[in-house]
Amino acid sequence: MTDKKKAVFNFIFLILVFSLTVYMVFKGEDLGEIISTVQQANAVYLMISVICVVLFILGESVIIFYMMRTLGAGVKMGHCALYSFVGFFFSCITPSATGGQPMQIYYMKKDKLPIPVTTLVLMIVTITYKAVLVLIGILLWIFGKGFLTGYLGQYMWVFYLGVALNVFCVSFMMILVFAPGLAKWLMVKGMKLLEHFRFLKPRKSRLEKLENSMDQYHATAAFWAGHKLVILKVFLITFVQRIILFTVTYWVYRSLGFHEYGIVTLTILQSVISVSVDMLPLPGGMGISESLYMVIFAPVFGETLLPAMLLSRGISYYAQMLISAVMTCVAHLVIGRKVQKENRG
Repeated sequence: MTDKKKAVFNFIFLILVFSLTVYMVFKGEDLGEIISTVQQANAVYLMISVICVVLFILGESVIIFYMMRTLGAGVKMGHCALYSFVGFFFSCITPSATGGQPMQIYYMKKDKLPIPVTTLVLMIVTITYKAVLVLIGILLWIFGKGFLTGYLGQYMWVFYLGVALNVFCVSFMMILVFAPGLAKWLMVKGMKLLEHFRFLKPRKSRLEKLENSMDQYHATAAFWAGHKLVILKVFLITFVQRIILFTVTYWVYRSLGFHEYGIVTLTILQSVISVSVDMLPLPGGMGISESLYMVIFAPVFGETLLPAMLLSRGISYYAQMLISAVMTCVAHLVIGRKVQKENRG
């Protein structure tokens, strides 16, 4: 599939999932009452939640800047912020967030940053990003099973599936990093199996490309071994970054005039949704995120559940996508213009 066809497919898929989500959410609901409730929300708390979304995005830029400087690459903090906005925008609109990093590498290449360095940095960002969810999921599985059952009920299996998929993803990435020989054997065998059953056409170039791509995992392992403190700091920044986003629901809760539940409880409940849907092949977990929200937060918001869900998801996902889209346009103008000027010179 060419890049153009893939972009069209992703766009159509995004619109389709969005349309189905809107239909399922608003089916049989009083739109006038929902809008009225949303309009009465406290704007100050809503602004705090939007700030949390921006801080969440900028958290990744801090990591990119820190790691780039550690590796000796000259990069501006402002451009690192733009890379993050680009990454989150394309992650929001592509299934399983697969489009973010390729586009980040594209803009980093425009800034003449070495591809091996950018690939290494983004790989570590991905591993720690997933690892934080795995840690949260396992801790909740071990220590909060009874607590979660009270909110999820019969939907606990979705949480278990989310934890399992994230554990599998992180484990596979760790195998790629620390056991490249085993990883290469598994991937070559898997590719030959797909070719044997004619899911893929046999191509020698594909195998060569696969072998070349393994070099980046060697580099990641070497960096990990020699910079354990850096990895720890990145993990801690990522943890804070994710928690900041999870607090959005609490600020929405306060904006609607509630105060019975504390920030810790609502942040944990929101993290459960993220753990559950992160690995599902849907843009931003669209559809399933809304459904889980309606189940988990039913006891919290009561009759204002739907307006609360619209505000929470609207800010944490749709506002994130909109802000990132605007900043992606800025990145295209700023970074692209810089390259054009250099070419003219």
